[in-house]
Amino acid sequence: MCGILAVLGCSDDSQGKRFRVLELSRRLKHRGPDWSGLYQHGDCYLAHQRLAIIDPASGDQPLFNEDNTVAVTVNGEIYNHEDLRKRLPNHKFKTGSDCDVIAHLYEEYGEDFVDMLDGIFAFVLLDTRDNTFIAARDAIGVTPLYIGWGLDGSIWISSELKGLNDDCEHFEVFPPGHLYSSKQGGLRRWYNPPWFSEAIPSVPYDPLALRQAFESAVIKRLMTDVPFGVLLSGGLDSSLVASITARHLAGTKAAKQWGTQLHSFCVGLQGSPDLKAAREVADYLGTVHHEFYFTVQDGIDAIEDVIYHIETYDVTTIRASTPMFLMSRKIKSLGVKMVISGEGSDEIFGGYLYFHKAPNKEEFHQETCRKIKALHQYDCLRANKATSAWGLEARVPFLDKQFIQTAMSIDPEYKKINPEEGRIEKWVLRRAFDDEVHPYLPKHILYRQKEQFSDGVGYSWIDGLKAHADRHVTDKMMLNAANIFPHNTPTTKEAYYYRTIFERFFPQNSARLTVPGGASVACSTAKAVEWDASWSKNLDPSGRAALGIHAPAYDKSSVNSGVVQPEIINNVPQIAVSPPGVEILS
Repeated sequence: MCGILAVLGCSDDSQGKRFRVLELSRRLKHRGPDWSGLYQHGDCYLAHQRLAIIDPASGDQPLFNEDNTVAVTVNGEIYNHEDLRKRLPNHKFKTGSDCDVIAHLYEEYGEDFVDMLDGIFAFVLLDTRDNTFIAARDAIGVTPLYIGWGLDGSIWISSELKGLNDDCEHFEVFPPGHLYSSKQGGLRRWYNPPWFSEAIPSVPYDPLALRQAFESAVIKRLMTDVPFGVLLSGGLDSSLVASITARHLAGTKAAKQWGTQLHSFCVGLQGSPDLKAAREVADYLGTVHHEFYFTVQDGIDAIEDVIYHIETYDVTTIRASTPMFLMSRKIKSLGVKMVISGEGSDEIFGGYLYFHKAPNKEEFHQETCRKIKALHQYDCLRANKATSAWGLEARVPFLDKQFIQTAMSIDPEYKKINPEEGRIEKWVLRRAFDDEVHPYLPKHILYRQKEQFSDGVGYSWIDGLKAHADRHVTDKMMLNAANIFPHNTPTTKEAYYYRTIFERFFPQNSARLTVPGGASVACSTAKAVEWDASWSKNLDPSGRAALGIHAPAYDKSSVNSGVVQPEIINNVPQIAVSPPGVEILS
């Protein structure tokens, strides 16, 4: 990941303004410690802080077209850049950077080229020929981006709040899947997949198609010119990412440069569920495994830094970001600059434990749609900023555009959870990778129940946070919470504690409006809280809040054996899959 900052139409081309843009850009240096650049054209400035992953030697930014009339500052990875270069035979590229295609695509196709990009990105493109610009953000919002407006009529674009919050009259989250055009004077959505309407899909479940789509998503993310590894918690999602990466690493360019031995990383309190499970998966896959330990006090001591970097006061996000923040520092110290991670699966497949209470397939599917649309405010924000705080890039194959389209086209009847029929959460994903001939994972890992990251690193982590907040936030303070914080009023002492830290760093009203709010249980949306009347009395984002659903609710023999053992998927062209409740025939 990199850091970008653009100031456009600021009516000030003085040296003092240039110094100010440089000063603000340096607030993003943690995102890109390898190089910095600033391009000025009149009253427009494009600044960049680079983390070099592809073509480290010559890919410094901003990037330009052949005659330097089109300039681009971009934070992202374009996985199909080699194919896109082939579609631009009349263009000459100055670098080997994957992002070098953007200026040339704009020359060739105009503003409508964004949907051609397969990857994660946030960029600003300035066309000096007519002094117009566009800005765009990737489909799901894996890459963070904010937009602001100055009193002088200027428009500001930044990777993080801290790049613009002090100089803009108003600012907000740049919405995922959108493009801003100065020619048209506003935002428009460029990403319009069928699932976005929340209409109920009806495509039958094809386990091989799902498997192939995810393998493809992982393989394309092995594009790197620097050392990398995988984040491995020992849960289903990160374990599948690690397994696929281990299978396909040998044939990649990365393996020729850095070897075929995959490195994996895990963090937790001593004795935590994740550490134990991750070690087992690492031994099974033969990775070079690195375990990092932290104490509750280590985490508490880091909270202020975490909130400054993550730029949120959301309780769940801070709980999960802290171990990831600590782990990222350790990973970077080993010389690793990129990791592959498992975010997004729970949103796509209804993997959170509260999905057990979905009343029907329609509400199940609509909740997954709502969760994916909100990812940029939660897990994407955490995964990107917790790693970028230390100049580490996280890639998330579950949020691949094509994979999401494949997974969200499945009739949600197949995704619904039904323990009586042997279907635990994410059953369709588990079954897709249940292959006895060439097993991806041990059965009990493949069917391990969901642990939220903030729980899996050790249950005493959350308990310790609550106890710390109880010591620093009084009952009297809570009585006045609605008056002090009328927007998204904190309802717990833990939330109040985080909010006070956030407001110290980001006191503007615009800043507090960038953080989502509303009732939630076990990471649900506010709408899903309606599924169970008792949840409104236990609004805790921890997975343990889904009372009666966490592991003890399953029959032990079913859990240990992987529930009902599904039909083995061998290397055959097609497998017919019966609807839920119908016998599966081979």
